[in-house]
Amino acid sequence: MAKVSVIGAGSWGTALASVLARNGHEVTIWSIMEEEIAMLKEKREHVTKLPGVKLSEEIGLTTNLEEAVEGRELLVLAVPSVFTRGTAKNMQPFVKAGQLVVNVAKGIEEKTLMVLSDIIKEEIPQARVAVLSGPSHAEEVGRRLPTTCVAGADTREAAEFVQNTFMNDEFRVYTSPDMLGIELGGALKNVIALAAGMADGLGYGDNTKAALITRGITEIGRLALAMGAKYETISGLTGIGDLIVTCASRHSRNRKAGMLIGQGKTMEEATSEVKMVVEGIYSAKAAMGLSEKYQVAMPIIEQVNLVLFHNKPVKEAVQELMLRDRKAENEQMEWA
Repeated sequence: MAKVSVIGAGSWGTALASVLARNGHEVTIWSIMEEEIAMLKEKREHVTKLPGVKLSEEIGLTTNLEEAVEGRELLVLAVPSVFTRGTAKNMQPFVKAGQLVVNVAKGIEEKTLMVLSDIIKEEIPQARVAVLSGPSHAEEVGRRLPTTCVAGADTREAAEFVQNTFMNDEFRVYTSPDMLGIELGGALKNVIALAAGMADGLGYGDNTKAALITRGITEIGRLALAMGAKYETISGLTGIGDLIVTCASRHSRNRKAGMLIGQGKTMEEATSEVKMVVEGIYSAKAAMGLSEKYQVAMPIIEQVNLVLFHNKPVKEAVQELMLRDRKAENEQMEWA
């Protein structure tokens, strides 16, 4: 069994810590917030972010980052994407050469347009880096409902170590060498989910949702291919799989925020009501930056940006998508 620390005590970090503890690993959860660790020690439950999921008494809890990092075979970096760089920078002095860090957050850094695994590699160059992603809401993982994810890494050895550490009869893990595709799928689906939520907020139906999911994965796939990722990844669990669950689930904070915006609330009002980090809002500008950098058309993501940051009415954005120039569904297919 492995010694593992989960860096970040939000809903996802807490749920994954429970999976790891059930697998028999020695698990510690770290948080920068003393009140959060005090609450977890007292209640053995994250009462605000993951209510009803009890933590094993054997899970350690600390605010000491050095204590959490040193001597661990696996470091699970589970802070929101906007805190990934800062947390990695703080971890760096304590990480030994070859220590394995697995990123489980989803996002793209707005300023640099970097995916999170590349940020970790930049800030902790001595570490080996992997990712774990897929259609996996913390609320369901915490309740031990069947879930499937993908572990990606530069080497088969690292991916299989993550796979073996996390996998059990409720939490199935596949492996993949395409870290970039996994990260892009996980980050960009949050932006599409905002659009799906906006459509729900306007009272549109399943036809609209299906169109947004299908055309959304087309946009993600175009960009992923332009950046060097594999389309097989985008058509798998960490692409279309994660997109479906994030656009449709009642647990999705991105869908919920979009729905509130569709109902007329401002972006600030929506995020305040959700009470959790809405990753899609942070990734939306970065997605648009990548679209421009790689000269890839991403009309849904463009309209989401106009709604979020330029006060475009949601209904007008949807109408503009519907009235775009006539096109073939797939430009690569030829007539006989």
